[in-house]
Order: sequence, then structure tokens, then C-alpha cells
Amino acid sequence: MTLSSLFPQYTAIRNRTKDLVEPLLDEDCCVQSMPETSPVKWHLGHVTWFFENFVLRHYEKPFKTFHNAFDTIFSSYNPSGQPHPNPKRGLFTRPSLPVTRDYWRNVNERMDRLLNQSAEDEMLRMLFVLGMHHEQQHQELILTDIKHLFSQSPLNPCYNSPQALQSDRAGTSPLEWHTFDGGLVEAGYQGEGFSYDNESPRHKQHLQPYQLASRLITNGEYLQFMEAGGYDEPSVWLVEGWDWIKASGCSHPLYWRRNDGGWEEFTLSGPMPMNPDLPAIHMSLYEADAFARWSGARLPTEFEWENAASRQEIKGCFADNNRFHPSPASAGDTGKNGKLAQLYGDAWEWTRSSYSPYPGYNQAKPNDSEPLSRVWNEAVGEYNSRSMVNQYVLRGGSCIIPKERIRSSFRNFLPASTCWQFSAIRLARDVT
Repeated sequence: MTLSSLFPQYTAIRNRTKDLVEPLLDEDCCVQSMPETSPVKWHLGHVTWFFENFVLRHYEKPFKTFHNAFDTIFSSYNPSGQPHPNPKRGLFTRPSLPVTRDYWRNVNERMDRLLNQSAEDEMLRMLFVLGMHHEQQHQELILTDIKHLFSQSPLNPCYNSPQALQSDRAGTSPLEWHTFDGGLVEAGYQGEGFSYDNESPRHKQHLQPYQLASRLITNGEYLQFMEAGGYDEPSVWLVEGWDWIKASGCSHPLYWRRNDGGWEEFTLSGPMPMNPDLPAIHMSLYEADAFARWSGARLPTEFEWENAASRQEIKGCFADNNRFHPSPASAGDTGKNGKLAQLYGDAWEWTRSSYSPYPGYNQAKPNDSEPLSRVWNEAVGEYNSRSMVNQYVLRGGSCIIPKERIRSSFRNFLPASTCWQFSAIRLARDVT
């Protein structure tokens, strides 16, 4: 892909970020609801900072930063290379949102000129592509973070139109089991397009025969676990998970609310009566694992998941439809030959695999002799071995990321207690 051919995709991604912020009030964009989230204003500034810091700083002639302090405010890392503590991002009342928008527009105009005027340059192209994927990641975070923020308000604000969720068909397909032979399989990225370094190298894994559930676990099925006393039964919880339950007082999924009429679920379209046929989402690994044990099953490994997913078309409920909530699985979504519903899109699927490097893994760097290699390594720092500790792998994407971002080898990773992301449960079991 040449520099000039990147322009339509780059413009579409930048405009998508602007469109996601558009429905929000200025006040919505400046508040941080918990340490794990960031204000929308920070996301807008951060994706802009990425292009100014990693592209314009090294290719724009002459280069002049928009504001010196923005290197500190919107950077992921401090000067010593350590991540900024997220809780402090909500303390930055300045710059204002209008000034942050000016920053976005200024850098966008400079990037447009650079993209259209520069000669072909492999490193520049790679940084452009990385920046686009990085921005799509933060588009996802804008939606997860604003959902958590809105859920704190007694006004129950809606980000998205409630009509987006009112056309769900009744019923869902029965849960079935699909068998996979296992054996020696290949895992990891292969191809000419973009991938993160944590998806490589492609390598072999040995799998025992296994089964995967035909779809994600529904709200109705998870409610059965709750009504059976699942949150009060330590035998189905990991020890650390049981400690988390006791410390947090958690007794139901994050956005479930009990009222006189039963359960409702807070969504980006506001609070909605809980639909028992929709996937149960915003699950921590602890909750996903406990439900699996209670069900007499387990969570899949990431390689079992990838082995099944690599055989299927990438098709599902993605952010492209602007629904921003999973869809139910219909009977037509599953079938013979191992076809699984909701495998892509809808919600990230927890695996039992710890996030660790693949055999033969090397931190991504195009060429040690390249003067900008250090820039590249800093830019991909969030995706390499520095993050490979105390986290678990999720697969498949969700309803708030674009379809073009996902592939069978894509590895998301989160701490086990995380439940503000759109995460769900697919069961697995051994073939005996």
C-alpha cells in the first residue's frame, strides 16, 4: 500500500473519531469515572499526539509542536518511559475541549499535507498505518469509557438512539457443541497486511480434541447461574476470583440493575429491559471462569479459539452498523462443519490463556540500522512484551470496533478483574 493510497482510509478513520465525539456535551468529555478509563478529551488529544509525536516530529519540515505541554498531557508515557497514571488524566481541566479540537484539526491538516507531498518512504508508511490502527483502538475506548461514565448518572443519559436496540428478534438458537479434532496446528499471523508484533511469529501448537459452544452465553443463561447462588458458592470460583467477589461486593454483571419489574441492563442507548436472548457482556475473567465451572465446562484456550476461527468468514455485529450492542444469535447463524455464531464481533471472548510471547517472539523493529527504529519501538510499546504479565487473552472483537480491525490472529489482553470492556463467555470442553 503506497502513501497516497492511504489517504481515503486515513481520512475516514480521523473523521470517525470526530463523529464519535460529536453527540457528547463538553462536560461529558472532561470527566473520568474510574482509574481504568480516560476522559474522551484525553483520547481525542492522545490520538492526535500520536501523529504529531511519531510522524510529524520526524518528517515535517519545519516542525513546530502545537503546544509543548501537550507532550506531557496527551502522551501515554512520561519522559522516563513509564506509563502515566491514568487517574490523573481526569485532573486536566485545561486545555479545554475546544482547544483540544483545534489541536486535532491542526495536526490533521499537517498530516494531510505530509501524506500528499511526501515521496514513498517505508518507515513513514508503517507509522501512518500503525497510527490508524492505534486510533481505531481509542475509538473503542471512547465508547467503553463513555458508557461507564454515563452509567454513573441518575439521568441515565443515552449516547446512542434507543431505537438501535428495539428491532431485536425474539428467541435465540439453542446452545450446541461443535467438535474439533485438534492435532498439530499453526497459530499466529500470516499475510502481507498489518498486524501487531504480539501476533507473531506464526508457529505450531498441539491441541487435544476439543469442543466449542455454538454461540455466546446469554443473559438468560447467566441469570440461571445467579439464581442458583453462583455468586455465593466459592467452589466454582478461582481463589483470586473469590477474593475479588468478597472485596468488591459484586453479585451481578457490571451494568445489570434490579428494579421492581426485574432486571434491566444499562447500554449506550440508556437503560433497557434485560433481553434474555442477548449475550451476557461486561464479564470479568473471574465471572466467565466461574460460570464455565458451574456449567461443567471451561473456557477455551486462545489456540483452540483461533483454530476454529481461522476456518470461518469474519462476519458479525461490529461498530460499522452503529448499534454498539451485541445481537442475538439466530438458528441460521450456526450449522454443521463447525460454524460458530458470534465468533467475530458482538463481544470479546475470554480465553484461559495468559498473555505471553509466542515461541521465537522478538519485539517489532524493522531494522536496527534504521535511524527511526527507536521511534518505531516507542510507537509499538503498548503491544509488545512490556505488557505480557498478569493479563489474559481475549479474542474475536466486539460490537464497538470496526470489522476491518479484526482477524483470527488478533490478541486482546486484559487483567482478570476487567469488566468494563465488552467481554463475554464462550464455553469449551474436552473430548473424552
